[in-house]
Amino acid sequence: MRVMLKATLDTDKGNVAIQGGKMPQIMQEALEKLKPEAAYYGPCGGRRTCFMVFDMQESAQLPPLLEPFFNDLNADVEVFPIMNGDDLQKGLSQLA
Repeated sequence: MRVMLKATLDTDKGNVAIQGGKMPQIMQEALEKLKPEAAYYGPCGGRRTCFMVFDMQESAQLPPLLEPFFNDLNADVEVFPIMNGDDLQKGLSQLA
């Protein structure tokens, strides 16, 4: 299932990670684990935020995938299912 991850980083923990030079490593490890089809970074609500779209085979993947965001960055994390245009058309065709 295609899902969107939104991780809003704690400002203080993010500052520590940046000043300590660990932020690139944390993000690289997240990318290697998630293997996202897309990843975007920027401010959202005044806080550092990343959005990643990835394929999740089963819900048991969540703990190992998300813990770095919780442990290293004290992030607020949301994960929710999403669709691309083809998925939407397939789903809508099943309504008729």
